[in-house]
Amino acid sequence: MSWHGGVLGDGDGVEWPRVLLLALAVTVVVALGTAAATSSTAFGPYNPSWDGSSDFRQDVETDSTVERHLVRDTAQYDRVPANDTVAFVIAPDERYDGADAERVREFVADGGTLVVLENFGDSGNALLSTVGAEARADGQLLRDERNHFRGPTMPVATNVTDHRSTTGVDQLTLNYATAVEPGNATVLVGTSEFAYLGPEDDDLDEQDDLRSYPVATVENVSEGQVVVVGDPSISINAMYDEPDNTAFVRGLYADADHVIIDRSHDAAVPPLTATLLTIRNSPLLQLLVGALSIGLVGLLSRSRTRSPLETVRSRLPMQSQPSDDRDSTSGAPGLSDTERAEYLRRRYPEWDAERVQRVITALNHPRSEDNTDE
Repeated sequence: MSWHGGVLGDGDGVEWPRVLLLALAVTVVVALGTAAATSSTAFGPYNPSWDGSSDFRQDVETDSTVERHLVRDTAQYDRVPANDTVAFVIAPDERYDGADAERVREFVADGGTLVVLENFGDSGNALLSTVGAEARADGQLLRDERNHFRGPTMPVATNVTDHRSTTGVDQLTLNYATAVEPGNATVLVGTSEFAYLGPEDDDLDEQDDLRSYPVATVENVSEGQVVVVGDPSISINAMYDEPDNTAFVRGLYADADHVIIDRSHDAAVPPLTATLLTIRNSPLLQLLVGALSIGLVGLLSRSRTRSPLETVRSRLPMQSQPSDDRDSTSGAPGLSDTERAEYLRRRYPEWDAERVQRVITALNHPRSEDNTDE
């Protein structure tokens, strides 16, 4: 270890109260940062837990062929070309009413593709009605006693229609899904012939309507398209990688240049993410943040960093009268080598004689008065 290492490490010693305080501060900052940047909301794109859709969001973000837009206000639909955009609405908590509903309707009418993933809520069906689609989520629990993943409430839908949106898809792995009433829509994916609808405690022996149920449909509405999927869970982290959910979701936006993840009618996004999105959507704020960043960099660049040698020098006691014993190299008044050695031995009792002498030699060097790397 160089004498610099000795000064910074062994020389200063370990001040455990400060170390513990620093560790606590780092822990708090990391915890606050994580809380500010993540969410615990079900289906949330910034929720990394099993019921979040952060994997889906990251999958879109890493796709170099599309541009991702996280929408918190339906007014942002006007900022993208509708005929090159696919918008995902995943189990919305609130209904789209008034101007919000009208903007989404216009988006579809202008050629946009709207994908609604809904199972038991009524907000998704209300939006489908507003935009003029015929398909609806049934709202009853879909079960399959023969073709399932980990139980009858997780059916494996294997009846896949040959369509450009289902390229590379042989099945969907569902989780608490419902059927889709297609109307005049084209069925993209259906269950096996052994599926049925009803409460989870229904007895299979009482079922007399075992058949294949649609779980995903597509239909033309005005100049656009509407896709309905009876299971928002295909987008969550726990199910996204199950066969062939990822391939199916990717296929829905394969021909698009823009992908909207619509969170305008769901729980709020995390505070830090909301701040970043606000800045990104405001040129004025971008200019202000840029100016502040440049100013901060300039301020920090002017600050003078204390060298390790200066740290040791600052710890040496000051004397009101200069010593008669002058530095043999620089001729500057101050402590004699003997006084310096005595002080250093008291201040750093763990140092051996060789280290003490090495530090004194460095302090006596003419360049030690400057802020150098020695």
